[in-house]
Amino acid sequence: MSAVGAVVIEGPKACGKTVTARQIAASEVLLDVDTNARQAIAVDPALVLDGPTPRLLDEWQIEPAIWNHVRRAIDDRLDPGQFILTGSAVPPDDITRHTGAGRITRLRMRPMSLFEAGRSSGSISLSELLGGEMSQSADPGLSVADLAEEIALGGWPGFRGHSAPDVLLAMRDYLQEIARVDVARLDSTKRDPGRVERLLASLARNIATHAAATTLARDTGGAEGPLKDDTVREYLAALERLMIIEDQPAWAPHLRSKHRLRTAPKRHFVDPSLAVAALRATPDRLLRDLNLLGFLFESLVVRDLRIYAQALDARVSQYRDSGGLEVDAIVETGDGRWMAFEVKLGQGQIDDAAESLLRFAARIDTARCGNPALLGVIVATGYGYRRKDGVAVIPIGTLGP
Repeated sequence: MSAVGAVVIEGPKACGKTVTARQIAASEVLLDVDTNARQAIAVDPALVLDGPTPRLLDEWQIEPAIWNHVRRAIDDRLDPGQFILTGSAVPPDDITRHTGAGRITRLRMRPMSLFEAGRSSGSISLSELLGGEMSQSADPGLSVADLAEEIALGGWPGFRGHSAPDVLLAMRDYLQEIARVDVARLDSTKRDPGRVERLLASLARNIATHAAATTLARDTGGAEGPLKDDTVREYLAALERLMIIEDQPAWAPHLRSKHRLRTAPKRHFVDPSLAVAALRATPDRLLRDLNLLGFLFESLVVRDLRIYAQALDARVSQYRDSGGLEVDAIVETGDGRWMAFEVKLGQGQIDDAAESLLRFAARIDTARCGNPALLGVIVATGYGYRRKDGVAVIPIGTLGP
């Protein structure tokens, strides 16, 4: 806020954007509930922009024409910190074709991490790991059953403290609202709510995998047969604009080996609880299906890594090559530092994960990419320590920013 005229906080519904913005805003306009404000925008948008600053324009995408007027007001006033815009959907590109560069910056907000929810001690800091430091840690006390519940209930701040059955029902209602109402509101394109629900279920079954559009199309088509791949991609784009799904891109390092890089993204929801809701699952059911729980645990870890990495101006990607070698998460900063992580639900998988990470590191051309700041295995339970081979073992209940 001290550097630019406005900050846009973007994220899915119910992740806490408005409450966060209100901690800073001096005045507000709630465009999703204030009919008078929406009518005023049609007459004279300046009426809505006037007020003590920073002024919060909540759910601004409902009246996307306000974008250019905010940009113009920033130019006229010449002072930083004028506006906070929050939004749970991304308008079409033509709405923001007049760039906000130098005037407006964007922040992505996600549901809470385990650290933010008070379920991780944060004793092993991602920032310190980037600096090559690795603190030992005691067992944080989280069990696999605890993590199954955290995965099912999610990091939604408004649902913390509610009973598990109530939250599970609320998350299913959340997805139904997305399928029946929110997707239709994005633009003039008509989309079948039933197909959206089937696509959400397919994404949930394929979470943390490289599922192709053809796989999703086959699942989504139903009795009428597979959808066209392009149709599925349009549905996926709509869910991305609502910030419900957030795929994990492929990392493209320089390699010493002749193996070719694979560029397909991994499929994730913004929070793994949405996958649980799409499958109508419960924590008890997850504990009876450890294979599914393992993929959901990986998605939970990716969610938390994204939150911590964003604060470090870093991004989270993944690696796969033609030799069959995969790495679950790569954290890379803007200045080129990087770390690689495997994610494993069980302690018995640590040795194989560490060996895979060391093989991966040997394939990287460190003369061009630099040496990794850390190779680590993120696990569900147990102690945090560094192995004799240098690979770190990090319980998710100790990981923090």
